[in-house]
Amino acid sequence: MTNTTPGFFTNDEFSQQLFSAWRELLSEKQLPALDRWLKGRNKIQYAKHVRKVDQSFKQQLGLSAALFAGVRYLQLACALEHSYQQYEKTELDQIIVSGNINVDVQAWDLDWKFEQVKKIPVANFWFWIELRLKGSDQPLPRKMRDAEPRAEFFKRFAEHMNHPEKTAEFLLWNGLRPSWYPLLQERAEVSQWSPEQLQHFIVQQNQSPPIWLRVQRDKPIRDAYNDLVLQGVNVSITEDGHISAQGGKGVSATKLFQEGFVEVQDLASQQIALAVNIKAGDKVWDCCAGAGGKTVAIASRMNNKGVVVATDLHGYKLEELKRRTKRAEIFNVRAFEWAGDEPLRLPKEIAQQQGFDWVLVDAPCSSAGTWRRNQDARWRFNGKDTAELIALQQQILTNAAPAVRKNGYLVYATCSWQVSENEAQVKWFLENNSEFTLQSQTLLGAPLQDSDTMFVAVLTKNVEG
Repeated sequence: MTNTTPGFFTNDEFSQQLFSAWRELLSEKQLPALDRWLKGRNKIQYAKHVRKVDQSFKQQLGLSAALFAGVRYLQLACALEHSYQQYEKTELDQIIVSGNINVDVQAWDLDWKFEQVKKIPVANFWFWIELRLKGSDQPLPRKMRDAEPRAEFFKRFAEHMNHPEKTAEFLLWNGLRPSWYPLLQERAEVSQWSPEQLQHFIVQQNQSPPIWLRVQRDKPIRDAYNDLVLQGVNVSITEDGHISAQGGKGVSATKLFQEGFVEVQDLASQQIALAVNIKAGDKVWDCCAGAGGKTVAIASRMNNKGVVVATDLHGYKLEELKRRTKRAEIFNVRAFEWAGDEPLRLPKEIAQQQGFDWVLVDAPCSSAGTWRRNQDARWRFNGKDTAELIALQQQILTNAAPAVRKNGYLVYATCSWQVSENEAQVKWFLENNSEFTLQSQTLLGAPLQDSDTMFVAVLTKNVEG
């Protein structure tokens, strides 16, 4: 994995900033969304040090990258500290000499709680993180009194853990809880992944995907790519014409973005929008539109003909959608709040044709498919929340289905890889709604693509239903 952070201990100023930020993060009542937390913190830091705006931008990027790495591997750091502290010095010497290490990862994971990371001295925690990122063969920090035995212990620990055939250990090594393996194995079986594909998927979870871009307003893709290069964005283009950004100037600062010719949208999300195979003049309902990425992607293909109704359970989320449609010069989108607890009262022109041509249910979910970007989300993942989300998904599907006209389409999507939120939900819906027929269902993105992981199913409402 490519490392962009300076040494945590070799740069005193950087380590002080990092340790301070880590303490602030752990002082929160619960682990927040790290990207939003960092944006808020950076605004405060900017206000306090307005005269230091020339501060190294690379150093700020390094701090963010380090914090993301710390959150990604925080359970592994807990395991390392716990295991290291369990051995007396004589035993530790024997481990270093013999190379033998015995850690019951599965049993330890059952009792692990996020709060345990708060009990680890900050320097100890970041010592383990730095070794995980850079390896034990790098120069050791002199300020750690027991740096050498810790490094030797880490080396033996890594040799024990980093083996795909040791399932629990391999998951922990790659930033995932060992107790999640049954869910991952279920996904592998349903998607018919090979052992190598499952292994690749696990490793991908500690590698951030690129920022994918979608070109719109009839802008030729190659022209958009060339314009982004000229505007200082480090972009790549795939053989099938998908553009991704890896760095350089921020996409949102470009003229191309500000004039609505490109949108930031994950590759898997783009494919969900394409599954809504509309034509100009169709009437579409995006039930859970949120910030509107898929809504705009759908509407941008309709040439301002027909209508797209965009709703969300939380009305405030639709404000970004309104900004996006204005920027892209899209005028056929209507947005309002819908609670999802009862069928939608159809607008007059929709009622006249007895329903929408397309209804997209991009349902609230565990967001397990976005862990590559949102490392903190994995530590909020639990069975109780999943059960509540499954009930909500079923409620929304039940109340959205009546809005589909006969011969119309219902598209169900999530940004999760869990079978229980995807194929199992489609099965449940079909068993309870015999007028619908499954056309297709598939998992999108990772491990086959370098993106988030999402799911989409397309169902048809039968004429005789």
